[in-house]
Amino acid sequence: MTRAITLKIFILILLFSFAAKPALACECPLTRLSIEECNKYEIIFKGKLISVKDCDHKFGEAVFSIDELYKGNAAKEFKVLFDCHVDCEQKFSVGDEWIIYSSYKQIDNAMMDWCSRSRKFFKVDKEDFYSFTYGNDYYDEAKFLRENLGLHRLLVIQKTQDGGRNEKPNTNQSIVILLCSLGAIIAFYLLFNKFFK
Repeated sequence: MTRAITLKIFILILLFSFAAKPALACECPLTRLSIEECNKYEIIFKGKLISVKDCDHKFGEAVFSIDELYKGNAAKEFKVLFDCHVDCEQKFSVGDEWIIYSSYKQIDNAMMDWCSRSRKFFKVDKEDFYSFTYGNDYYDEAKFLRENLGLHRLLVIQKTQDGGRNEKPNTNQSIVILLCSLGAIIAFYLLFNKFFK
């Protein structure tokens, strides 16, 4: 009987260790809200998610409408790239409000690390696991950022009215341009030889 109990305990421990392993897969370092923590990021803002593209290859795209910009440069609509194949990934849903801590990947969008201080706003306080993890709620975090980093102006992107002048010519246009250029060179050569002999 002792052997059977020992075997059952061993099996329970084994099952518990396999069941507990996925829960430990996402381990981000705990951070405290501070100026030093904010200095780790190039852009910090609060905004609503207006569109999401799932991962085609490695990165997904989330486009935010920024309500408050605390750090960095960004237009009203700002694209944030995120890794789709990490254990800490969370679901982005259109209409969700987030405070995003990120760094620039390209000039007009950023790359979000799921282990950053980025946090989603929850309408039901009991669902807000960030408050438990970070030690402060969403409103306290936004207030801290406003008071310590200030509100920054959003960039205004002006659409140019160039009428497509910067477009690459198609094949027919390239041939016409080449022939006109060749004709102009021949005409210049002939005129130069006629008047400057």
